Amino acid sequence: MTSEHKKSGLVGLTLAAVGIVYGDIGTSPLYTLKTVFDPAHGLSVTHNNLLGIVSLIFWGLTLIVSLKYVTLVLRADNRGEGGIMALMALVLSSVSKSSRWHVPLMVIGVFGATLFYGDSVITPAISVLSAIEGLEVATPAFSPYVVWLTIAVLVALYSVQSHGTAGIGRFFAPIMLIWFVALACMGVLNIIKSPGILAAVNPLHAVAFLLDNGRIAFLSLGAVVLALTGAEALYADMGHFGKKPIRMAWFLIAFPALALNYLGQGGLLLAHPEAISNPFYQQLGAWSVYPLVILSTMATVIASQATISGTFSMTKQAIALGFLPRMRVRHTSESEIGQIYIPAVNWLQLAVVLLAVVGFGSSEKLAAAYGIAVTATMLATTILTFFVIRYRWKMNLLLCWAATGFFLFIDVNLFAASSLKLFHGGWFPLLLGAVLFIIMLTWKRGRQLVFQNLEKHAIPLNEFLSSLFIAPPLRVPGTAIFLRGETDGVPHALLHNLLHNKVLHERVIFLTVFMHEEPWVLPSERVRVVELGHQCYQVNVHYGFKDEPDIPAALVQCAEQGLDFEMMETSFFIARQTIISTPGAGMMPWREHLFVTMSRNARTAADYYQIPSNRVIELGTQVEI
Repeated sequence: MTSEHKKSGLVGLTLAAVGIVYGDIGTSPLYTLKTVFDPAHGLSVTHNNLLGIVSLIFWGLTLIVSLKYVTLVLRADNRGEGGIMALMALVLSSVSKSSRWHVPLMVIGVFGATLFYGDSVITPAISVLSAIEGLEVATPAFSPYVVWLTIAVLVALYSVQSHGTAGIGRFFAPIMLIWFVALACMGVLNIIKSPGILAAVNPLHAVAFLLDNGRIAFLSLGAVVLALTGAEALYADMGHFGKKPIRMAWFLIAFPALALNYLGQGGLLLAHPEAISNPFYQQLGAWSVYPLVILSTMATVIASQATISGTFSMTKQAIALGFLPRMRVRHTSESEIGQIYIPAVNWLQLAVVLLAVVGFGSSEKLAAAYGIAVTATMLATTILTFFVIRYRWKMNLLLCWAATGFFLFIDVNLFAASSLKLFHGGWFPLLLGAVLFIIMLTWKRGRQLVFQNLEKHAIPLNEFLSSLFIAPPLRVPGTAIFLRGETDGVPHALLHNLLHNKVLHERVIFLTVFMHEEPWVLPSERVRVVELGHQCYQVNVHYGFKDEPDIPAALVQCAEQGLDFEMMETSFFIARQTIISTPGAGMMPWREHLFVTMSRNARTAADYYQIPSNRVIELGTQVEI
């Protein structure tokens, strides 16, 4: 590839990253300063307070986003993939399962992931609501319709998810580029009018504000963190764009625009403290309100789209890693494997988002719920990053503490400040996270109990085949494929077939799917064929948690190892497990019943692995836990 092609490709990816990655953090100026100076927080709009708050926001963007995420955390990639699930998988593969850290790190990773779901519910709600609230600045007559207009926009957004983002995705980058240019221009105009706000770049103003205001300053940190929401998104989207485009998009476009706009809003408030009712929409005067409402609504829809797509991606990873039951996953693009749609997640998320909009009713009230989810996820990421640096990169312990200890101190304080809002909305994402946390760990533990039960009653495959062919049953034409787990012996479906039909196909395949704690498995390492004798074969298929499971495609690869398949002569025998909760060891009864319910509603293995339904024979088996 020529340097010109590389350059144009990098520019295209950088612009795309502006559209997708920075939508969330890019719309934070809509509500951050208004929330910080909310009368409920008791912080007055004075000269020193404005310099202190704007300084905190500026240095928060510099230290948390620029230094922690863009510089450090982006280095902790799992074969090019980012996000807390990918980071957890990387950490768990770096410490042995017998390590005392294995379970605690898994718990931290899962809880961080569940709070990402809470964040992805609040982001569409607060972003679109804050954009529509601009109409109230134009005229109070719109006030009764803000919530209803927000609901209409959100319902429309979620309704088009099944069609994919390929069609509208090409407009994301230009719109967000216009948005960031508008932020920067508005900021510059207000800085020119009040150049004294540039003093906020001096971090001493942030320090002085924290020291002089005590508890009120600590409480305001929970609102300042709103300026940092979306930092996790740039890490989660690393696999789609790569590190360099994400870094360039931040340092060349997003960071300068955000810094200028926050400084500009601060300058506006220095000159006109009364503008605190909604400083974003009063930056240019009354003439600009309607154009800004239109532009900000488009920007917030894009920000919401990014979190919705991120939720789909996170769910797919969680299913592959064994933390959620199989669900129907639809691909919305023939060319982009990452563009997926999960109906169950889409409509459940919409229901909770609408509940948040109606229940909280305003962006100020939702802001209280926002910070605690964001800061908890940041804290989990910092802890997991420490273990990557220490156990994956084998760095000196002192260096590991130096690299992450500073950020850990900041994250703990931001989380503590946000936790003060627990009874003012902070409970909402924590409740969502707790429910999902229980669901994820219950499914993980339930599957472990099922595997243990199957392993306990397993008949060793090689010994079984040796005894079977002493007096072999009647062989019938065709190929039979029996799915068996990683620790299973003889598949139950084979035993049922022999017991009831008294026949064995002329060619028998035992197929085992291995899901690895890494995003991708190379195509050359996808399939391994082991000959067992008597026309029996063990086929092992390997997938990463970002790979698309496709058994028919994997069987085509078997031809390279001398095993050809004619699909019309092949039957797939799958044991459909009926889970039965029994008293005794295992999980608490309510968790066992929850697991049984999820198991009954999970997508079938044949459907999940894209096996043609007309080639599947299901045989029931009961498993006690």
